[in-house]
Amino acid sequence: MKAADIMTTKVFTIHSLATVADAIAKIQDKRVHSLIVEPSSSDDAYGIITETDIIYKVMAQDRDPESVMVYQIMTKPCIVVNPDLKLEDVARLFAATGIQRAPVIQNQLLGIISLTDLIMKSKVLPQSASDELSSKIYKTILHNPVASDLQTQIDQDCEVAWDVVETLEIEP
Repeated sequence: MKAADIMTTKVFTIHSLATVADAIAKIQDKRVHSLIVEPSSSDDAYGIITETDIIYKVMAQDRDPESVMVYQIMTKPCIVVNPDLKLEDVARLFAATGIQRAPVIQNQLLGIISLTDLIMKSKVLPQSASDELSSKIYKTILHNPVASDLQTQIDQDCEVAWDVVETLEIEP
């Protein structure tokens, strides 16, 4: 399997000139652990701001999140993953660098891959992908974020499954 097979495709971004308070609000609202910082120009690199950055560089130092800008604490350029990278190579990259997540980029932002994705989504085969519907639902669920609790995960997976069913009903 490759990074593209298990990456989360729903990625949330933020501008580098946003405040850390804005980043915290977005992280809470979207229930994610990091935000990708948008490049400021076409030749600029992506950045990343994580919960760890916020805790260590703002809260632990008693800095005001309203007055600290994302660009002041983000990691940039950040380590990125090619979508064709094998999962064992992604795991080695994470182990060697100590990171927990990285954007998946190939000319543009495609997704994000995390330790959670590696654990929860790798080498998992659909229990019954014998029909087209099951296969499409399984593949779609793989590219969604892993929820923090079982009920939220079930609700999220059900929503994804219904979206796939509705899409198939529309197709000729």
